[in-house]
Amino acid sequence: MNLLTQWPSDQLCCRYQQRRDVVKAVERAFASTLESLKIDLGLVDLLEQIYVPLGAWLVCRKQQQTGPLVVGVNGAQGAGKSTLFNLLESILCDGFGLRVVGFSIDDLYKTHDEREQLGKQVHPLLATRGVPGTHDIELGIEILQSLRDSDENTVTKIPVFDKSIDDRCPAAVWQEWIGPADIIIFEGWCVGALPQSNAELATPMNTLERDEDPDGAWRTHANDQLKHSYRQLNSMLDTLLMLKVPSMDAVFEWRSLQEQKMAERVKYFSDTQQPTDHLRIMNAEQIQRFIQHYERLTRHMLDEMPNRADITLMLNENHKISDIQINSPLHDCSGQTIQE
Repeated sequence: MNLLTQWPSDQLCCRYQQRRDVVKAVERAFASTLESLKIDLGLVDLLEQIYVPLGAWLVCRKQQQTGPLVVGVNGAQGAGKSTLFNLLESILCDGFGLRVVGFSIDDLYKTHDEREQLGKQVHPLLATRGVPGTHDIELGIEILQSLRDSDENTVTKIPVFDKSIDDRCPAAVWQEWIGPADIIIFEGWCVGALPQSNAELATPMNTLERDEDPDGAWRTHANDQLKHSYRQLNSMLDTLLMLKVPSMDAVFEWRSLQEQKMAERVKYFSDTQQPTDHLRIMNAEQIQRFIQHYERLTRHMLDEMPNRADITLMLNENHKISDIQINSPLHDCSGQTIQE
């Protein structure tokens, strides 16, 4: 086996045979989509040694409370948050028989028109989606409250944001979740983020801040949002999991790969003679500027979040998990068999 790391043995919340059974269940249920995840480092080994133990750990954590477990997943652009959610959803649903619902903070972005108005009223940079202040946090709180308090007849509508058109999709195509859930996964690049001090805001982080936010009004506004509405949203998380990227250079490279996938989508539409005017593809210079919107808070989270996140999966330059840090160990789960 060529794994760089594996789940800590003292936090294995299910025995070997159960891990094998869950892996087989995930393989069967997930066979049609495994190839699209492009995990090329021995998927079965990754499932058995990292992802299934992570899922079992979450199940143990769920059993320690009443009501659904709300899991926040933090990670910079391109870290693999969506892939991790897809894996955990299958592991928890197909392997452990739980009901799992998930959504992204990206789907809470304010509409294009709302951000345009925000850019006129507060600061021009707020027209660009990304930083705290560009999400509809009140809507996110309502969704989490609905999912946490739902009964069998509750219908929770979850928005969908289309990045290719930089706008929220019509309500008619929003995701609908009916009834209660056992585990709620809320993922996003700034999920769980803490504000910076005023002193940290004083010096521009990059050319974007230096040239377009010289007085610090934009970054101060974003920081203020973290102190208030985002803090309320983050307080609803029961567990915080971080996918820690190795550097900002990796963020640029991995975000560029996402843009390449978007370009492939454009090519597909072009080949099938579908309109592509609504699809926006960024070049390297545009990607660099776009990432500078996120750089300040990303660097801040990379510095301080691993010390407080319940679980941190540390990624290397090759996008592989090289280390696992658990700051909130479960003291009564080692070697136990999960009771489904």
